[in-house]
Amino acid sequence: MVFEAGGKLYLFNLSDEKYKEIIISAIGDFASLKKTSKSVAGNLGWFQVAPDGNRVIVEARGDLFSLPKEEGFVRNLTRTSGTFERYPAWSPDGKSIAFFSDQTGEYELTILDLESGKTSFNTKLGPGFRYAIYWSPDSKKVGFIDQTMAMHVVDVKTGNDVIFDKEDNLFEDGLAAFTLSWSSDSRYLTYAKSQRNNNSAVFIYDTKLKTNHQLTSGFYSDMMPYFDPEGKYLYFTSNRSFHPYYSNFDNTWAYADATQLIALPLRKDVPSPLAMKNDTVALKKVEAKEEQKEEKKEEVKPKAKKNEKVTSEEQKDTIATVKIDFEQIEKRAVVIPVTAKNMGHLSAVAGKIIFEKYPSIAATDAEGQGGGILMYYDLNDKKEVTIMEAVGSYELSSDGSSIAVMTSSGELAIVAVAEGQKVEKKVPLNQMAMTIDPMLEWKQIFNDTWRMQRDYFYDKDMHGVDWAAMKVQYGKLIDQCVTRSDVNFVLGELIGEINASHTYRGGGDEENAKMKNVGYLGADWAKENGEFKIKKILRGAPWDTEVISPLDEAGVAIKEGDYILAVNGDPLKDFQEPWLAFEGKAGQTVELTYNSTPTMVGAKKQLVKTMGDETRLRNLAWIERNRQIVDKASGGKIGYIFVPSTGVEDGQYELVRMYYGQWDKEGLIIDERFNNGGQIPDRFVELLNKKPLAYFKTRDGKDWQWPPTGNFGPKAMLINGWSGSGGDAFPDYFRKSGLGPLIGTRTWGGLIGISGVPALIDGGYITVPTFRMYDPDGKWFREGHGVDPDIEVLEDHEALAKGRDPQLEKAIEVVLKELNTGKKIHPVPPVKENRSE
Repeated sequence: MVFEAGGKLYLFNLSDEKYKEIIISAIGDFASLKKTSKSVAGNLGWFQVAPDGNRVIVEARGDLFSLPKEEGFVRNLTRTSGTFERYPAWSPDGKSIAFFSDQTGEYELTILDLESGKTSFNTKLGPGFRYAIYWSPDSKKVGFIDQTMAMHVVDVKTGNDVIFDKEDNLFEDGLAAFTLSWSSDSRYLTYAKSQRNNNSAVFIYDTKLKTNHQLTSGFYSDMMPYFDPEGKYLYFTSNRSFHPYYSNFDNTWAYADATQLIALPLRKDVPSPLAMKNDTVALKKVEAKEEQKEEKKEEVKPKAKKNEKVTSEEQKDTIATVKIDFEQIEKRAVVIPVTAKNMGHLSAVAGKIIFEKYPSIAATDAEGQGGGILMYYDLNDKKEVTIMEAVGSYELSSDGSSIAVMTSSGELAIVAVAEGQKVEKKVPLNQMAMTIDPMLEWKQIFNDTWRMQRDYFYDKDMHGVDWAAMKVQYGKLIDQCVTRSDVNFVLGELIGEINASHTYRGGGDEENAKMKNVGYLGADWAKENGEFKIKKILRGAPWDTEVISPLDEAGVAIKEGDYILAVNGDPLKDFQEPWLAFEGKAGQTVELTYNSTPTMVGAKKQLVKTMGDETRLRNLAWIERNRQIVDKASGGKIGYIFVPSTGVEDGQYELVRMYYGQWDKEGLIIDERFNNGGQIPDRFVELLNKKPLAYFKTRDGKDWQWPPTGNFGPKAMLINGWSGSGGDAFPDYFRKSGLGPLIGTRTWGGLIGISGVPALIDGGYITVPTFRMYDPDGKWFREGHGVDPDIEVLEDHEALAKGRDPQLEKAIEVVLKELNTGKKIHPVPPVKENRSE
């Protein structure tokens, strides 16, 4: 008997019950294991501009590169394939680069001395992941947040680590966007922290006294505070503009573009940045010449020679001490007159607040593709100024002279803090290349995967799994990997040991076969008399103009039953399948030769533009078929809504478009079979769970109800084993809300959800379940079991093949039975009143 254990094959002899390893020798060039030089311009991570704006540091594929603003060479500073350097930050004195490296086995703070080229590991933080690094202006300390949401200040020289505060409401996106800002004298750190109401408030940490001060109450959500480099103000963004966007479909509304800019004077004697000014005439004072000379002598201080170093004591004299009056400080906040918008990423230079405006939350996808607008507000001129458009992200140099801008199209450039900047000379990202050792990199990817599961998984006890043993067990298999696909397989097996849903992996340097597109006609084919014919043209509802078959376009004469004899003159019968004739022709105009008979005699020609994909058309046709079945069987009383997911692109779209067209039906069937999840669907249930509050009598026309688009009739939901994640929560919430019975088979059972983790070194990904659902009664959702139906109806594949859907038929029966009880959905209007007395 042959068996596998630990990635090796063994032969077990049944007669003497002894086993031995089977030695396998594989011969080949194993090109995928050889070191190779690659461009890493497509693997960009974090970047930061040098203090004087002349160079930029970029993390790409785990190495750190120094690139020039315009002229000069590109240098790989680390050259460590198999080690991941993350979040590089240039010290304000220009001497060092701080970053996190996993060279020691965990992500430790590392300092690269640019003059000597030597690195030192200055901390022993141990297990965990850390995010962006923020240097103090004196280049002596750094601050950052870790994945446990603890905030750190580290003394760069001693490695002394102080945890000064802790968040409790951030996941990956929030951690990656978390910011710290130092006061110009390197004493204070400001940051935002969430409160019990989930709004964030602004705080300041005093590194000298080791005390925290809460500056704002959190009544509004105050975010991304930044110290004015002159020590006068603290700037931050705040969601406090309330202008509703009303729905076009009902009486609901939402609030978008709520963010405003705030300036907070740090001292009581600092005037508002918007304070009125009054031009005055300066009065000259006449004094004796000798007295003036004497005063001049006293004012003159010795200057340091050109190459003479300035002592730390002398340096202190040049940096003003930042003073803060904490008492009732929030009252001094001033709203800067910038139009409320979706904005953020604050920074500042003297007299200017720099920020980025993003596309409106209510913007269309097309509007959002243009990126953000980088701007500043001039406190002197009292106006907004556009620095640059189409900006993805930016970093301000520590001296405030330059900005490194990553455009929405992926170009990196260094521009001035001035109006009307453009990308004229790009930072040469295409010159970044490194030698990659696949086997070293794969080990790093494995270790990162193991660490991220350890550090981010919602249960620190890893569901009782001996996670250290798993590292040893599956780590041995990495040495046997020959391709990146092998690595993904091992990662999948490792993650699978946790026994949780939403544990995925993929991507990276996998080799994939080239694919050719295929043109489609939006039709079912048949073969008769040796020729291919159009069996059926796929059609959604008459109002579904989103996508239609090319054969249904106005002016196209081809109909169901017609033979397609040739495509662009090539006989279709020469191909084994009709789609082969359309290979490489997606979205192209083709000439079809067709006839009502399988002969060229009397054949006609027709130009059509093919589809690149007919999935959506087939989906619409299936939805409309089910709707018609429900409509016919119920005499038009019951509506049918298919919800393919609980996500934005298709789930929300389908639920809303189908609901508002049928809300007035007496009953509804919600079909969430094959629902592949997405968001937590409380709003889905909210839409379906509107209760009657009032009715209004009018003189002419019909009475109207309130809520105006609420469906108050009986409902049922169809579920099956392909419904999962948000597709588990939807029927669970449907049942808890008492909306109606669940019909079909139990769902997938996956509500240990994901919120994101850092990317892998080669651009691959893993997921880590970071939260798990439990019920209001304190019991876990049944992970791996799912939601049971109230009425079980098994899938009948034979019936489905014959055009019948027993689950749908049962739902129709249940809702009709409820409708036939005689219970009225709407009340009879009351008898008219005589109110003349």
